[in-house]
Amino acid sequence: MRTGLLDRPGAAAAIVSLAEVPHADAVHPSSTAQSDETRLARARAFAEPLLSGRRFDTGEDALVHADGVAAILQGIGAGPGIRAAAWLVYASEYLNKPEEIIEQAFGADEASLVAHTRKLVQIQRSARDALADEADGEMRAEQVERVRKMLLAFSRDLRVVLLRLASRLQTLRYYAASKVPAPGVLAGESLHVFAPLANRLGIWQIKWEIEDHAFRFLHPQEYREIAGLLHEKRLEREQSVEAARQQLAHALAQAGLKADVHGRPKHLYSIWKKMRGKGLTIERIFDVQALRVIVPEVGDCYAALARVHDLWRPLPEEFDDYIARPKPNGYQSLHTVVLDEHGRSIEIQIRTAQMHEHAESGVAAHWAYKEAGAKGYAGTAQAAGDFESRVAEARKTVLRQLLAWERDVAHADGEDHVAAGAGKGLFDDRIYVFTPAGAIIDLPARATPVDFAYTLHTDLGHRCRGARVDGAMVQLNTPLQSGQTVEIVTAKDAGAGPSLDWLNPELGYLQSPRARAKVRAWFNALAVQQTIARGRDAVEKLLQREGRTAIKLEELAVQSGFRTAEALFESVGKDEYSLRNIETLLRPAEPPVDADELLAQRIARSESAAALKPASGGVLVV
Repeated sequence: MRTGLLDRPGAAAAIVSLAEVPHADAVHPSSTAQSDETRLARARAFAEPLLSGRRFDTGEDALVHADGVAAILQGIGAGPGIRAAAWLVYASEYLNKPEEIIEQAFGADEASLVAHTRKLVQIQRSARDALADEADGEMRAEQVERVRKMLLAFSRDLRVVLLRLASRLQTLRYYAASKVPAPGVLAGESLHVFAPLANRLGIWQIKWEIEDHAFRFLHPQEYREIAGLLHEKRLEREQSVEAARQQLAHALAQAGLKADVHGRPKHLYSIWKKMRGKGLTIERIFDVQALRVIVPEVGDCYAALARVHDLWRPLPEEFDDYIARPKPNGYQSLHTVVLDEHGRSIEIQIRTAQMHEHAESGVAAHWAYKEAGAKGYAGTAQAAGDFESRVAEARKTVLRQLLAWERDVAHADGEDHVAAGAGKGLFDDRIYVFTPAGAIIDLPARATPVDFAYTLHTDLGHRCRGARVDGAMVQLNTPLQSGQTVEIVTAKDAGAGPSLDWLNPELGYLQSPRARAKVRAWFNALAVQQTIARGRDAVEKLLQREGRTAIKLEELAVQSGFRTAEALFESVGKDEYSLRNIETLLRPAEPPVDADELLAQRIARSESAAALKPASGGVLVV
């Protein structure tokens, strides 16, 4: 059965509950801790019957793809939790309630990761389809929105980006192995979005392989030319590099330095870029040899550099010290170019083993540490607080690199320009800041600490009285910038409220419509309470005048036609209900008179009046 990548299959194929999953008894979570191997085996056992026989719209077998993604993640040092998710993400598409079932089988953390990854893939696919179908203006809008949502998803869970990078690389590997050209939109997205992202996050293994595969599909003629010449000169180059490696290793050993020296592969896309960027011929590029030196300590890096420059003639203009001045993504190494005795260039990188691990795996190591827990961080026991602070700092580093990646995409030009709006960031209307704990908060551009406070919690916004940004006190209307850490200083009084000045747009305290609505709602509620208090006071004074203070207010409200006493007070406070109506209710009414009795009274009054009237023309005798 063939299905689109993470497209939901027909209802008949969906599994409703964990009990319906084949071999569910083998994957149901145990109450005891499990080894990494068991965790991975459970995930694959869960996915295998769901993925067997399925094919993605690329033609690739679904289970083979998941196996490949897990292997790529293992290669960059990702932890077992992320590798297990490689199977669960794809298996989830054949479940009717995927998050619920996966949470039952593997826990809430895996379920959350699956949900976020599925959502991101759906966004990517719909955006890619739009890029292929829409007119230029609409394509640019879709591109902006796609990258925006990718950034939002990545910034909230680093594991999502690792899964997506590994999945894209596996898809490219499939196209390369099957000899089927990858679609141009997919190859272009790989080269211009995924490869720069891997670069910014320091995951070099994935970066260069994505670049080479995408280059193969986007520029097949140039790829074949370079690959062919590399193959022709492979034996000659390998012999030359091995001779230089042995010469350098011997020199370092004589200097008493413990070092591993390796030949460094040159990748096809980087060769092509150097040819274009520096105007060099392909023969000149092939003359350049590349070595990498790995030493135990930072001091050894500089000692090895001195020995290299003693052995061969350095080119000063080609020297870079990325140990003293690391690249923005944390990359550290010494780079130098020397000329050997035959006048051939040798590019040499010198770094420690720790620097090499970071250069190869980048931010993947951070989540491996996190999965190990506080006691497993960096292989040593760490205080829980120290571990959490390290993880929080790692997340900040990731976000800064994601924002830098966004700028890379936004400012790309020439034929490599994919996203519209060069010269203008794709996220000029959004910023991303941190809580003191390292949580990422998404805010509108020029948002202030007050906006930040209301985004976290309404009560925090109401009680906001000051703010620290990166440890320094700032005014509450100070515009925030991406990457800053914000801490709110609150009033001690739990009933404290916002300032009316915050609603004045000229003062610039609020940029978020939601925050502004919350402030306005607080003042509206305050006005209602003041109206109720005014109405209550008027009613209570009336009751005192009438000597009826014992009357129950709720009963009075009901007699007046209101559901509650507060509703009565509010209506009186607004002058919508007159106190005269209450006075009428308070005064006793005259008792009703019987009709027969009323008639008898009228007859009696008439007879009495007739008896008193004098006779006409007669003499009154007394």
